[in-house]
Amino acid sequence: MKRNNFLLLIISLFALFIFSGCAALIAGGVAAGAGTAGTYYYINGELKTDYSFSFDEVWTACEKTVADMKGIEVVPEKEIAKGRINTLINDEKVKFDITYKSKNLTTVTIRVGLLGNKLSSQLLHDKIADYLAKK
Repeated sequence: MKRNNFLLLIISLFALFIFSGCAALIAGGVAAGAGTAGTYYYINGELKTDYSFSFDEVWTACEKTVADMKGIEVVPEKEIAKGRINTLINDEKVKFDITYKSKNLTTVTIRVGLLGNKLSSQLLHDKIADYLAKK
């Protein structure tokens, strides 16, 4: 009987950990960024960070990044407070989601491929940060 209670306790703690949301941060990873970007969040195949620049400046940096990486089949969709750039880079689908947060704060979320590629997304974020640093 004691063994069953102990096993039930272990399973309950495991379920609590999984469903509390902490596992997403541990499994997805959180890394500190440098330069113009603050903290990077990699969740569900998307790498997200905030830039301390206006929406238009960040949008331009994303367009320059796509051009620099020789993106093809580029489909930009720009609205008032958000935008999306879909493109094909090195035979992989890439999606940039750009969202206005405040006057000088813009969020960029990048997904490379169907399931996401953290290293490729980080490379693209680094290129965006480089373009913004040159301003």
